[in-house]
Amino acid sequence: MTTLDVDAVQAFVAIADHQSFTRAAKALGSTQGAISVKLKRLEERIGQRLIERTPRLVRLSAQGAVFLDFARDFLVAHDRAVAGLHAGRRRLVLGIATHVGGAEVPTLLARLNAHDPALTIEVRLDNSRALLDAFDRGEVDAAIIRREDDRRDGEVLAPEHFGWFATPSFVHRPGEPLRLAASSPSCGIRNIATRALDAAGIAWTEVFLGCGTFAVSDAVSAGLAAAVFSRRLAPPGTVEISQRWGLPPLPSSEIVLLSTPSDARSRATLKTLATAFREHSTSESVGSAA
Repeated sequence: MTTLDVDAVQAFVAIADHQSFTRAAKALGSTQGAISVKLKRLEERIGQRLIERTPRLVRLSAQGAVFLDFARDFLVAHDRAVAGLHAGRRRLVLGIATHVGGAEVPTLLARLNAHDPALTIEVRLDNSRALLDAFDRGEVDAAIIRREDDRRDGEVLAPEHFGWFATPSFVHRPGEPLRLAASSPSCGIRNIATRALDAAGIAWTEVFLGCGTFAVSDAVSAGLAAAVFSRRLAPPGTVEISQRWGLPPLPSSEIVLLSTPSDARSRATLKTLATAFREHSTSESVGSAA
C-alpha cells in the first residue's frame, strides 16, 4: 500500500500553483533544493512523474494534472484532522482535597475555563488520602492535596501551616480533656492533631465527628469544640488558641499538585492551575499577615 508524505504532497501542490520551484520554496518558507527533494520523493513513492521541468518552464505532467485535485483533497483532510484534535472538547477530572481548597476554588475553576473553554472539568472533593488513592488508580487526572506520608512526587504549590483554632468564647477547663472536632478518623489533619496531643500528654475527646471540613468549621464556629485548621482556611471569627491553652506546635506540610496528562494542551492547563493557586495563596498570606 502506497502512503503519502504530507510535506511532499504540499510541496507538489505549491509547485503546481506557483509554476516555479523558487516561488514555491518561498511560499513554504523552505529552499529550492528541499522542495526538489520532496517532489522527487513523492514521484518515486507513487511511481509517476508529476512535474515537467525545463530551463524555462515548470508545468504539470499528464499524471500530475490528474493527481492535483486529489492532492488538494488530501491536504484539506489532513488539516481538518489536525484541527479536530485541538477543537474538540476535552475532559479533565480534578480532585481537590476538602481541607486544601477554600474560597479560591471558584477562582481556580474560572481561570481554567477562561484558559481553555473547550475543557470539561469534573471536580471531585475528598480528603487527601482518598484522592491520592484515586489518582494512583487512574480515576482522576490531577489532584491538589496535602502531601501524605513520605511520598515525594508532585509539584509543590505552597507550604501549609496549621494552628489550633476556636472561638474567643471557647472554654477549656484545666484538667478536662480538650474537646475536638474532626471530619473523620481517616482525615490526615485529625491525625496531626491527635498525635501532637498524645506526644504532649494532653488528654482529648472528640465531641463532634462531622462529614467534611465545612461541618467541622460550623462546629468550631458554634463554640462546641476546638480543631486544627490550615492557617489559610481557619473559619471567620475564630482565633489561634495554642498559647492560651498550652497546646503543642504542629508540623507543617506542603500542598502539591499530582498530574498525569502528557499532551501539550493539558500541561498548559495544569500550569495555569498551579499559577492561579500560587497567586491566590500568596494574596491570602499577605492578607493574613496584614
